Amino acid sequence: MRGRRLSLPALVSGIVLTLAMTLLAASPALASTYRYWSFWDGAGGTWAYATQGPSSLRPADGSVQGFHFVVSKDAAAQAAPPRAEADFTAICSATAPVAGKKRIALVIDFGTPAEAQAGDTPPQDAPRTACAQVGPDATAAEALAEVAKPLRYNSAALLCAVSGYPKRGCGEPVADPATTTAPDKPAATSAEASGATSGDSGGGPSAGLLAGIAAVAALGAAAFWQSRRRIR
Repeated sequence: MRGRRLSLPALVSGIVLTLAMTLLAASPALASTYRYWSFWDGAGGTWAYATQGPSSLRPADGSVQGFHFVVSKDAAAQAAPPRAEADFTAICSATAPVAGKKRIALVIDFGTPAEAQAGDTPPQDAPRTACAQVGPDATAAEALAEVAKPLRYNSAALLCAVSGYPKRGCGEPVADPATTTAPDKPAATSAEASGATSGDSGGGPSAGLLAGIAAVAALGAAAFWQSRRRIR
């Protein structure tokens, strides 16, 4: 017995429903929690999440840059800033200016034991500060390398380890973290520092997800209307 052929409207509706279900099924990944080195700018003595990654940002003389190893949500919340003040004078007062060089104050916060990987421990409890003296065109990553080797990066230029910490891993998702850092704004700066994206912190589908579903539905409706016009 030959099966009944689906009408075009029914076929379009099925495709729309399938795509919507696929998008909804993927939504939990948008709220994943990650363990990574976040990157901060301390301009004006106040920490703000950096808008560029450390490998592309070329801070000016007198800048303060912060690195904080954290556990935070990728799509819903950004990490807490370093647990030390962004004070250039306090960090670099003992480093005399040199012609043809710039001074960059660095705050390196290895995070807490609760944020460390299993079997790993932060090198120190309190944040480390250092004054890097580098060339005028040096990046924040080059300044960091002057005072906190060894550094480790992955193939996508994501900062994985500072002073050899952590020993393994690189921005990996955390299935069930014991603690998360205080929320701020979408994580991410850069793919170099965190790789995080903006999203909805309410636990439901993000605005982008809902917009995608709406767009698919609109395409389905348009196809249906075209089929009706052909029938006429």
